[in-house]
Amino acid sequence: MKFTKLAASALAVASVVLSAGVASAQPVQPIGTNGNYIGAGISAGATSGGQGNDEAQLGGNVQGRYAISQTPLSLRGSLLYGGDAAAIMPMVTYDAPIARNTNVYFGGGYSFVTDEGQNTPLGNQNAPVITLGAESEVSPNIIAYGDAKWGIDAYRNSDADAVSFQAGLGYRF
Repeated sequence: MKFTKLAASALAVASVVLSAGVASAQPVQPIGTNGNYIGAGISAGATSGGQGNDEAQLGGNVQGRYAISQTPLSLRGSLLYGGDAAAIMPMVTYDAPIARNTNVYFGGGYSFVTDEGQNTPLGNQNAPVITLGAESEVSPNIIAYGDAKWGIDAYRNSDADAVSFQAGLGYRF
């Protein structure tokens, strides 16, 4: 009986030790994406400044990402067009991997309106911008992205904020 318990204990310990060695030899699955890309898609303004001629706009977007190596940060640029002007936004984001080839990101920057007073999907005047989004590599070299942008005090003659939603596909380089 003692021998049986000793043998069972030895087998249990050996199986744990051996399985730990096997588990540590398997490669770690990469998560997140660190790909740089440029893409295009749609943009939809969801707000109005409450003044005449500043209603929500539907348009397009061109967005890009440059990942800063060895950090969770990226430099991003967005161009939202539609209406009578465009909003150009340089931004810095913090990127958090959530699944294989997929990140969520959060950051901020500034929106420069090409012709202040004219509509874009993100208001009609220069303003600070906060963004929250997600990106995922859906096939080799193709990244799908979507985000929301919040322009703070983004309407002329109004203290209203602007919100827009973007979605698109990018080419990874």
